[in-house]
Amino acid sequence: MVYVFLANGFEETEAIAPIDILRRAGAEVVTVGVGGGEITGSHGITVIPDIIEQDVLLTDKVDMIVLPGGMPGTLNLEKSPTVQAAIKFCADNGKLIGAICAAPSVIGKLGLLDGKEAVCFPGFEDFLTGAKLSENKVCIDGDIITAAGAGVAVQFGLALVKKLIGEAKAEKISASMQCI
Repeated sequence: MVYVFLANGFEETEAIAPIDILRRAGAEVVTVGVGGGEITGSHGITVIPDIIEQDVLLTDKVDMIVLPGGMPGTLNLEKSPTVQAAIKFCADNGKLIGAICAAPSVIGKLGLLDGKEAVCFPGFEDFLTGAKLSENKVCIDGDIITAAGAGVAVQFGLALVKKLIGEAKAEKISASMQCI
């Protein structure tokens, strides 16, 4: 199962594109409302998540969490004890963590990018504590997948599928979406 955390002010493209791609791949994706049952993105699009953060269960069924960026969405994610617990759970249990745009700063501040190749939206690099900053727009290093921003949301989603399910599935979805 994949939890995608949505907080008020999230970047819509960075959330919806990966959700769509993961679901195309057959992943069980559960959207989580951080702060309530109706979440409005940074461009005024309101979504109703599958569950609210109080309903998150951190068990072996969790394979990955995804943190979309956007402002103030990233700051709202960072303030959430549920999101912090989910990050810690994934880090402690070898589960996957995906973060795009400003959101890699949340995991960077926790020291989880130390020695790892990572990327983020320009201007947030100082928060990627210990990371090897990449010129790539999407990076996979171990259990962490990071991406630069909304413009690479589809590629980020495909990288999540590649890491979670496999390269063949990611390539099949990429071809079906006319990405290549």
